[in-house]
Amino acid sequence: MSRYASTICLVAIGAVSALGACGSGNTTFDDRTSGGQGGGSTGGSMGVGGIIAIPDAAGGTGGIIGGDGAVGPRPCQNLECYQNKCTLGQCKVPQCRAGGTTSLSGSIYDPAGKVPLYNVIVYVPNAPVDPIVNGATCDRCGGISGSPIASAIIDPKGQFVLKDVPVTGNVPLVIQVGKWRRQITVPTVTSCADTALTDKDMMRLPRSAAEGDLPKMALATGEADALECLLRKIGVADSEFTPESGPGHVNFFTGFKGTSKYKTTINGGAAFGPAPTFWGDVNNLRKYDVVLLSCEGTESPSNKDAAALQAMQDYLNTGGRVFASHWHNFWLEKGPQPFPTVAKFNHQKDLANPFVADIDTSFPKGKALADWLVNVGGKSPSGKISINAAQHTVDAVNAMAAQRWIYSTAPTSVQYLTANTPMNVPEEKQCGRVVLSDIHVSSGDTPNASTGYPDGCKTTELSDQEKALEFMLFDLSSCVIGDSKPPIPPIIK
Repeated sequence: MSRYASTICLVAIGAVSALGACGSGNTTFDDRTSGGQGGGSTGGSMGVGGIIAIPDAAGGTGGIIGGDGAVGPRPCQNLECYQNKCTLGQCKVPQCRAGGTTSLSGSIYDPAGKVPLYNVIVYVPNAPVDPIVNGATCDRCGGISGSPIASAIIDPKGQFVLKDVPVTGNVPLVIQVGKWRRQITVPTVTSCADTALTDKDMMRLPRSAAEGDLPKMALATGEADALECLLRKIGVADSEFTPESGPGHVNFFTGFKGTSKYKTTINGGAAFGPAPTFWGDVNNLRKYDVVLLSCEGTESPSNKDAAALQAMQDYLNTGGRVFASHWHNFWLEKGPQPFPTVAKFNHQKDLANPFVADIDTSFPKGKALADWLVNVGGKSPSGKISINAAQHTVDAVNAMAAQRWIYSTAPTSVQYLTANTPMNVPEEKQCGRVVLSDIHVSSGDTPNASTGYPDGCKTTELSDQEKALEFMLFDLSSCVIGDSKPPIPPIIK
């Protein structure tokens, strides 16, 4: 009998309902397969943000070691024993007839619970998941923690079907894209049939640390784009917006003529730190998983010196993720080699407003974006997107280093491109990612340097171009793979 002790929400042992409540204390669990009972908890009501700990039986993947040291075939462990496909050891449920399976289906939504997302992993863990470590890390695709026994990935319709789900009470479910992660429980499933999960509030990413894990994000404000408003609109809770010294996962920094402080009712009206100081030191950048840069209305070369340009490249090369709005092309165009080779830069007058652009559907994620925009209510025909405040800084991308996403042929221009970093190295050695957007994405909102954030955030619903940015933001957060490959769910061993 193995035991785990951690801060957890009690889940059912076997096929019975939860035996305890979610609290802040330590709780000890017995194996489900042993029939033992869970230990005590400090109390409190069950919360959707609790961490679900499921113990492993003793032994490795190839067998278990008995008291005499003999190694034999590994029997099922924990929730494996409640899968209909179970054939080894103490299987608890019968197999389905005619190749049937027990499944869960549904959609996963953004933290606001409004927009179904793409490329989110959904899985049933068979062991405790590892803690999320914030800060730039080299996260390649191919593995997730928790010894998953069933996994699926959200398709361009925003839907999933998760097969081989264990037939028991309070099945643990992990929803994850990059360092966004939420752990929930499904109270009941129907054996050898599909159970549809339709509660949007349950089937969404976390809004705050109270509900799960979020990436640590830094956002530099600017005069011409109010990206600070977008995170609020996709559902990130106000409690996550704090000064650097606070516990929140989102910290603001003041770029050229951008919003520079909170309004007096939020964080006591605290001032944002200066963006040049922030991005001038790679050690500052590396504290964050994602860096978002709002357009400053100018390239502002005076606040991006050579040391800052090198720091940004170093950050990206060690696994950092950067979303750069218009005029932040400067980091690539004027950055250290090989950044300037990523695209053909050509500063021209702004495009028509509005402007209808094409979505590049020649690669898997581009096709997914085109289909997804239609499925989430985009107003343009498939493969098209209507853009407000489109700029013309890039004529074309270097296909050896970058991927074009949104573009125009009349005139020739690129509005969205991505590149994995370090550039000019084999794909398997890349673990950072940058998005360059030649659009003022949040053109319906305005920076507010006088009264402070969030007074400049006037709109509440996402425009089509903001939905495209939401798609790109969660893609930016996900594990890094080459854009020629479609995302795949984790392989179940």
